[in-house]
Amino acid sequence: MNEATSPVSSSQRLPLTVTILTRNECHNIAECIASVQSIASQIVVVDNASTDGTTDIARAAGAEVHVTPDWPGFGPQKNRALAHATQPWVLSLDADERVTPELARDIAAAIARSDRAGYRMPRLSQFLGRWVRHCGWYPDYVLRLFRRDSGRFSDNLVHERVIVDGEIGTLSHHLLHYSYTEARQVEDKVQRYARAGAKEMALRGKRVSPLKPWINGGWAFVRTYLLRRGFLDGATGAAIARMNARSAFLKYALLRRNDA
Repeated sequence: MNEATSPVSSSQRLPLTVTILTRNECHNIAECIASVQSIASQIVVVDNASTDGTTDIARAAGAEVHVTPDWPGFGPQKNRALAHATQPWVLSLDADERVTPELARDIAAAIARSDRAGYRMPRLSQFLGRWVRHCGWYPDYVLRLFRRDSGRFSDNLVHERVIVDGEIGTLSHHLLHYSYTEARQVEDKVQRYARAGAKEMALRGKRVSPLKPWINGGWAFVRTYLLRRGFLDGATGAAIARMNARSAFLKYALLRRNDA
């Protein structure tokens, strides 16, 4: 799969702002920006206190960088990035995602048509270097392209979504997602998402029984490995099922610990 920069020339940049959240993404941010540099009229990076040179790399690559010392959660932080957008259309990316030339052409055509308020696109993800076709990970349609005056992000601390006022279309080509490139990232994300999920449930006043962490952890494994056919991805599918089980278990265990 080709990750080269989009074939749209610099004189034909789209009325598009690309927004990217970062925290210690020095290994990702340059390639992410490069994948959209020739189609975006504005690239906005909102960084949360990186210490690895991410902001310097982003600025050198031509992005407009804003640093926030606090972390309000994914939804609020993405709305902060959205507030800096100046173009009529917005494409929201994570630092470990890449826009292929084929997807760039889809985006250009969608903006030219302007017949929808937003567009979702299929996302193809890697897990420790392997593309994942099952486990509920594919095609994993994500709504990322939308009119700035018609869309915003939900306030969820984790698993935020774009809320669009208007019709949604679907693009054909993949957004590539280079997630979990190292084993330590798996555990780091499990911990972060579990803590955020527990906090969000606590804010809603949710309480759980002693068995809830075990029930939800077991169900997460069964759903991923069997119902979503993770077994077809072999050892990778089993590893993802274990990760999902641990994340679900930990989220409810942390909530219960806070209740105690």
